[in-house]
Amino acid sequence: MTAVGRRVVSLVPSSTETLLALGTDVAACTRFCEQPQLRHVGGTKNPDIDAIVELRPDLVVMDREENRLEDHDELLARGLRVYASCVRSVDDAVAVVGDLAALLDVDPPPVVPPPTVDGTVRVAFVPIWRRPWMSINEHTYGASVLERIGVELVTAGSADAYPTVELSDVAAREPELVLVPSEPYEFRDAHVDELRAAMPTATIVRVDGRDLFWWGVRTPAAIRRLARVTRGV
Repeated sequence: MTAVGRRVVSLVPSSTETLLALGTDVAACTRFCEQPQLRHVGGTKNPDIDAIVELRPDLVVMDREENRLEDHDELLARGLRVYASCVRSVDDAVAVVGDLAALLDVDPPPVVPPPTVDGTVRVAFVPIWRRPWMSINEHTYGASVLERIGVELVTAGSADAYPTVELSDVAAREPELVLVPSEPYEFRDAHVDELRAAMPTATIVRVDGRDLFWWGVRTPAAIRRLARVTRGV
């Protein structure tokens, strides 16, 4: 890859975190990136294209799932260089770190995820939305992370990456665990009670949604943290 300058606009929370760890000059990011010290240029789905162009970044970082194709195409049409990731596995997450380091001509940090846990596989349900209830299938980064810690999704075989489900159908599959992430949906205690009532035999565990769904330099430590949270419950 040809190295570019280090002035970057990131429209992906995971990549913003990774770019900062690489020592990059992140000129701006989205309001969802949890970086209040940086300038914000809208959200992941509605970035301020004019503001981004005015910053004259050497690179704009996007993601195929986080961002919209029309915004990607508009940035290209306005003469900006764009890198778009596509992360659906732990291996993909590691590759993105290397890609960004190469594009910015910096040394990549060691990103070595722990090996997949051998032994008994535990079955889990992971809600990511409510009204309607939604989850993830096996072709998602979150599922790949859970596979590393010996957890299989009851929705793994769903045709959609983010399937809509009925709690009664999920309960019929008898998940051992219900892992309730802190994002993208803010599940309150009442929602957890609803899950507990639907699946009284399952163990409910709250987990950090960033560890489950943000990828990049955090991936190895995130997997270890999730393993500790779910181990022995």
